[in-house]
Amino acid sequence: MEGTHVNVAMMTSGGLAPCLSSSVAWLTQYWSESLKAGKISGLKIIMYKDGYKGVLTGDSFEVPEEAWDKAAALHEVGGSPIGNSRVKLTNVKDCIARGFCGENETPLEVAAQQLLKDKINVIHTIGGDDTNTQAAELSKYILEKHGGKVVVVGMPKTIDNDVYPIKQTFGADTAANQGALFFENVVSESTANPRMLILHECMGRDSGYLTAATAKCYRDRVKNHHFPSPFTTTSETRDIHAIWIPELPLDIEAEGARLKALMDTYGNLNVFICEGSGVKEIVAEMEANGEDVPRDAFGHVALAKINPGAYFSKRLAGLVGAEKTLVQKSGYFARSAASNDFDKELIRKCAKAGVESAIAGVSGCMGEDEDKEGTPIRAIEFERVKGGKPFDVREPWFQDLLKEIGQV
Repeated sequence: MEGTHVNVAMMTSGGLAPCLSSSVAWLTQYWSESLKAGKISGLKIIMYKDGYKGVLTGDSFEVPEEAWDKAAALHEVGGSPIGNSRVKLTNVKDCIARGFCGENETPLEVAAQQLLKDKINVIHTIGGDDTNTQAAELSKYILEKHGGKVVVVGMPKTIDNDVYPIKQTFGADTAANQGALFFENVVSESTANPRMLILHECMGRDSGYLTAATAKCYRDRVKNHHFPSPFTTTSETRDIHAIWIPELPLDIEAEGARLKALMDTYGNLNVFICEGSGVKEIVAEMEANGEDVPRDAFGHVALAKINPGAYFSKRLAGLVGAEKTLVQKSGYFARSAASNDFDKELIRKCAKAGVESAIAGVSGCMGEDEDKEGTPIRAIEFERVKGGKPFDVREPWFQDLLKEIGQV
């Protein structure tokens, strides 16, 4: 693609994460710089609105050249500057039901025709593993069915940090720090009532990374505070007393006995719980009762609707003798933030390498490849990219954290 005119498209998809705006900003900058450096002869930048919905419906807009340099302002903005949606191209029934394609059409064909119509050479898919593997399928479909080539360069967005074989996904570090900030205020509610139980529910379907990282960030913040005696607000009352994540077995009765002793001592409890904790047990119970389990377009259980935090808060409250229980979810607060400096730098490196990869005609999902020596940033082959990577509970910092709060 070097030395040619390039039509570049971008789209963001799936849930929000603190990286979408920065990804668009960095990609726009490096494509612009490639044109100025003479690596390509011409450039057109198109944004598809609302993820795959925009691709299917042809809803897009062009970013004019005079706006390219101004895109840097997006670094200070959370959310997506072009809109997101949850659409799966291979879920034909869902796409038809939502009016994205006709009864006799397939989403893949409709999307392919749109990219061909718009003469797209490169598409950057900024999303999680589902978003990027769907883009790979679309690229393969266009090549096989239409003899065309669209280079797909993905940007790995997810605050769960659960994508193989990527060391660190975009937005996860920011979300952990924002979740810690959220709870730094919420924890003060422990002073509003005797024997208060607070459950801080963090996002994370199958991975406890965000819950663990948020807990670490929060405890680091608490350590920077001074709590003078003889006042009842202390580092112990503000500390975390339990961390529950899917990767750790949970014996609720045993935990209840341990935590009741802490409740009796400090007069309050703070529990960090991953929203994916206990989901299998809750779903099994719902199905046994003949209840419908709510799922999204990707077939994932709709965690917000089955509410694990509320489920466990009721059980734990009785075990520890809580007078009042409060469940607070930091997910929407954390995921809506603008990227922090760590994520901005990670995204910058991946965007720079991603534009170079696209010009070379190489598709893949950008990221630090854990399977390669030195974890280099490269376009990772889509067939190797998949979600569901669990958090490694053997991490020394996490084991130290569990020991410090008395959970192990």
